[in-house]
Amino acid sequence: MEIRVLRYFLEAAREGSITRAAKRLHISQPTLSKQLKDLEAELGKKLFVRGSCNVRLTDEGMLLRRRAEDILDMVDKTAAEFQALGEIAGGDIHIGCAESDGIRHLARCVKSVQARYPRIRVHLYSGDRSDLAERLEQGLLDFAVLVESNDLPKYDHIPLPGMDSWGVILRKDHPLAEKEAVAPEDLLEVPLICPRQGLQKELSNWFREKVDRLNIVATCNLVYNGGVMAREGLGCLLSFDKLADTGPDSPLCFRPLTPPLYSKLFLAWKKYAVFTPAAEVLLEEMKARF
Repeated sequence: MEIRVLRYFLEAAREGSITRAAKRLHISQPTLSKQLKDLEAELGKKLFVRGSCNVRLTDEGMLLRRRAEDILDMVDKTAAEFQALGEIAGGDIHIGCAESDGIRHLARCVKSVQARYPRIRVHLYSGDRSDLAERLEQGLLDFAVLVESNDLPKYDHIPLPGMDSWGVILRKDHPLAEKEAVAPEDLLEVPLICPRQGLQKELSNWFREKVDRLNIVATCNLVYNGGVMAREGLGCLLSFDKLADTGPDSPLCFRPLTPPLYSKLFLAWKKYAVFTPAAEVLLEEMKARF
């Protein structure tokens, strides 16, 4: 399976048309069609359902698309790393970020580094704990900003300043909005929107034996989307403070948990990682500050 052919396959999948993909790739339509049929023969699976004008992916094609995107991300990242070796003037840094106001500390370090090396670019990937850990293990990320986790001993890491406060994002006309803080028993009969992994760690410890009595109606891995559901009255969103708009013009408000629950952020990277010069500069900046 050649890298070139995987690029051809992805272009056809994205365009939904072999003719349009061939034009974008600057090759003839018969050539592209033959390459894709050879790929299907090599894998022993049909990748496309072909219509008169368009094509769509089969289930096997959708699986290959996901795998091909990861493979080509790794190939492109590796090529960029070798091109950047020995050149501190520029380069790409790939960072996975949990949703947190604490990311501002990372942003300040990036700004400082780019003031000295304007050609350094940072690419951010937002996700939950499992998403970031998986991409870090695959080498698709140089660093990941992780919330406190049992997995941290697997990585080299440094703590970021401050801590995030847990609470509930809810409509201002919700009965719990009248409280200054929300206790575990307040949430037992309330429809809840939870972080996809939150109840496995910090929140399950906070609820203790009451965790099995919760009414979880939805989960999410991005607070923005969870905030939209809370705004529409689907439920109350368990989240860090400062991640959703709870200002005077917003229908939402934030109420902290009581007893208080806090989480700390860490910048993590694979042990014995070999960094590009650009990534090394950012890491040294982070270590110097924190």
